[in-house]
Amino acid sequence: MKINRRGMLGAVGLAGATSALGAAAAGAVPNAARRFTPDWSSLAAGYRAPDWFRDAKFGLWAHWGPQCVPEEGDWYARDMYIQGTRAYTAHVRKYGHPSKVGFLDVACQWKAERWDPERLIDLYTRAGAKYFVALANHHDNVDTFASSHPWNTTRFGPKRDIVGTWAKLARARGLRFGVSNHGAHSWHWYQPAYGYDLEGPMRGQRYDAWWRTRADGRGTAWEGLDPQQLYPGRIMPMPDGITTIAEANAFHDRNDGLWNEGVPPGHGAFVESWTRRCRELIDNYHPDLLYFDNFDLPLQQAGLDIAAHYYNANQAWNGGQLEGVITSKTTPPHRRMALVDDVERGGKPYIETYPWQTDTCLGNWHYDRALYERDGYKSAATVIHTLCDVVSKNGNLLLNVPMRGDGTIDEKAERIVEEIAAWMNRYGTAIYATRPWRLHGEGEHQSGGGMFQERASVYDARDIRYVRKGEDVHALLLGWPEDGVARLTLWAKDHPVGRGEIRRVTVAGAGAGAGDGTPLDFRRTDKALEVTLPPRHRNAIGVPLILSGRGLVEGSVPDPA
Repeated sequence: MKINRRGMLGAVGLAGATSALGAAAAGAVPNAARRFTPDWSSLAAGYRAPDWFRDAKFGLWAHWGPQCVPEEGDWYARDMYIQGTRAYTAHVRKYGHPSKVGFLDVACQWKAERWDPERLIDLYTRAGAKYFVALANHHDNVDTFASSHPWNTTRFGPKRDIVGTWAKLARARGLRFGVSNHGAHSWHWYQPAYGYDLEGPMRGQRYDAWWRTRADGRGTAWEGLDPQQLYPGRIMPMPDGITTIAEANAFHDRNDGLWNEGVPPGHGAFVESWTRRCRELIDNYHPDLLYFDNFDLPLQQAGLDIAAHYYNANQAWNGGQLEGVITSKTTPPHRRMALVDDVERGGKPYIETYPWQTDTCLGNWHYDRALYERDGYKSAATVIHTLCDVVSKNGNLLLNVPMRGDGTIDEKAERIVEEIAAWMNRYGTAIYATRPWRLHGEGEHQSGGGMFQERASVYDARDIRYVRKGEDVHALLLGWPEDGVARLTLWAKDHPVGRGEIRRVTVAGAGAGAGDGTPLDFRRTDKALEVTLPPRHRNAIGVPLILSGRGLVEGSVPDPA
């Protein structure tokens, strides 16, 4: 997902909800594991986020598909059909007019010819990721796994089972494996492909989705495939008679541009196809995590059917123990016990009762050459500071590293990942398997709450995030104090929050250059707990301290029942 070109997001439901394959939601699952039914009350009553997810804290993501080929950033397969956008201009320049050369032609150029998944998974494991997520399909309606959908990467483009390859390698390295499913939105998101130019020499000429059929593929890279199974059909195409770009943009904003979680009216076959393919993804790849790019579960009842099927199937795979995670976005409070709430490119300003996740990217979700050239990536410090902030609030961080169409990451992204690896190898033990403390932190700088509220790191050594592990409290300093003295104001003498007796302070970590267990000098004044940091521990990103003593974790935020 991303914000559309004018920062507007919409979410509406359509009448005519359908229960797609609902009767099969628990099919092929042993009776002993049939616990969930496809309704919110059942999901909420029976689910609890597994410990593996709560302990992992940090995951990496390959949000990789054919939209990475043009190197023009996000939503290329939609925006290339909207005159006046960056993608449209780039498409005409690079490939030709979208009435003649459509996204399916771009998708067929995706070959993944330099993809070295072993090397990338090794890099991500070294960076401290405990789970890995692969994109299974995006709004462009291309499956990156062996599915019944004709437009999947075993049949065209890379001619490989990308999800299956990632899964095998990730699990061989001890990582939990997840998949992201964005396909439920393609029915409205793709509608501009049936539009036309509003001005210029091609004015009024309908784009390729309008006229292309299977017969047009003879002798091409997509021979035997039906374009109308990639483009989802004329569900809400732009009507004739629109004459200006402004009017066309207004049409898109109030129709296909809304972030619509409903089902397409009169197009039950789309819901059936999505459900079938999602079941194949679950049943054939056994993901530990199923990420939905949706506000609420996808496609109304169909999403509930899939959620129940996944939870029941996951229990069967794990001897009756539910180890699966489903994520969706903007989850209302009364449903947050049924799955894991996800906040895209944002955070929460408080400790969330239920485990949650934020997902973000070093750059854009799909590869963006211009962003690379202007050094627009997040720094390792921004990533680590975000991780510390999110973990202090009972969350996880899922980070995408942008990939080129050929399957490589660029040297700037790789350098940042190596810098993340250096910090995580040294101090990761202060992050993993922690739980929230009484408050999430202190300091002048706070992260914004909500979707798309992230920003570059502005933190310094006065900004501290707190977590607990066992009977200890970890103080995660988001910078290095220039005078070498960390000041933890919540632990001042007689402060009502930092109660308990501190007997020992050490630098956390197990890697080279990390804490060696040597006690640090500290004193507790009326203003702060002052800890003297040895110069050998200097780290510009920050260092984690372990506070040990008696009664330090009493009154911490409890785990949800």
